[in-house]
Amino acid sequence: MVRWHALELAPVEAGARQLATVELANEGTAPWRSRGPADGIFLAYHWLDERGNAIVWDGIRTPLERAVAPGETLEQTFALRGPIPPGRYRFAVDLVEENRFWLSELGNDALEREVEVAPRDASNAVAFTGDAELAADWQERADALHAEGYEAVGGAVVGAKLPELKPYAPEGGRHPRFPHPLVGPSLLPPLEPNDEIAGLPAYRPTGDEPWMFDGRMVIRLRSRSGRRRA
Repeated sequence: MVRWHALELAPVEAGARQLATVELANEGTAPWRSRGPADGIFLAYHWLDERGNAIVWDGIRTPLERAVAPGETLEQTFALRGPIPPGRYRFAVDLVEENRFWLSELGNDALEREVEVAPRDASNAVAFTGDAELAADWQERADALHAEGYEAVGGAVVGAKLPELKPYAPEGGRHPRFPHPLVGPSLLPPLEPNDEIAGLPAYRPTGDEPWMFDGRMVIRLRSRSGRRRA
């Protein structure tokens, strides 16, 4: 059984990773301990809507920094990522016995707080578009996606009939499972291009940072004779 004492939570931005601190007590009969990266008890969280429905159920896991015996109290920092999009949520801190159960599923209350999640700060976003021409609304769309919470965004490419650019035709809208690198992306620091497609900087998503492809964000390649490799 867990008893929650306190939670320190800084303002949360959509999609952004940050730290929070919680104080809790083990009021059960068995010690808590994390055993390796995926075994034992971990601090985690859920993001819920106003009715208690899960928007994000499996939050980032943080191992306990030490074993917590029955009757002991632990104060620990843990990692979290804000939900997407911005808005009002219920933030629920919970403990999980990995691959078995959440303590809240066994009748222990999670520690809940109402949180107003702010738009993500996109003021430091960098567009890695080489010498391509941007559509008139490209920057507006990129900024809107960053504010919604996405760390990396990219879109369609026109102006050259190259086989490697076929997947980047300006068709449809947002594609959250786009299987190709983002070409000419807009990235929030510290992200930087890690690939290249048709001479343009590209970003192949890695880790758990949120990203989005939007086919309405269009860049146009200059004629090959006037282009330089990015």
